[in-house]
Amino acid sequence: MDFLELVKERYSVRKFSNKKVEKETLDLILEAGRLAPTAVNFQPQRILVIDSEENLEQLKSCTVYHFYAPMALLVCYDKTASWKRSYDKEDMGVVDASIVTTQMMLQAAALGLGTTWVGHFDPEAIRSAFQIPDYLIPVALLPLGYPREDCVPHQLHGTRYEMEHTVFYNSFEGIQEGKASNK
Repeated sequence: MDFLELVKERYSVRKFSNKKVEKETLDLILEAGRLAPTAVNFQPQRILVIDSEENLEQLKSCTVYHFYAPMALLVCYDKTASWKRSYDKEDMGVVDASIVTTQMMLQAAALGLGTTWVGHFDPEAIRSAFQIPDYLIPVALLPLGYPREDCVPHQLHGTRYEMEHTVFYNSFEGIQEGKASNK
């Protein structure tokens, strides 16, 4: 499958089978994250694999969006290791963690697994449940596993703005603030 086809076909999986993810398959997904580009190649990502029954139960106290997946990846970044832009000291760690998460999500899809990017979690509950040090910043939770047979994409999955709504050449002349209703 070519890349654009993979991107079109991948969808947020919200129903997972009970089938465990094989170690070799997980390793390929984690390798895709390890190889992700990061600002100045500082590689501040820190990934917590959550796969024990006890920890999966703990996760339920941090978010309602766990989808009963057989495992989850918590993607954080180390704020003491991430690159800060010199002009305004903006921390690029969240960008780096997002790139890492995206690459793992796409690798999972290429291997026939499903994921859903979850940003809706209680960061303090996550910190407490998994003893996360203050210098690690949780960015994304990635429930991961094989899609259940009855899992289908959300009804809005294929709905996208026209290219002219999101892409501009040489200036933002004519851009309008907010969401358009032409979806």
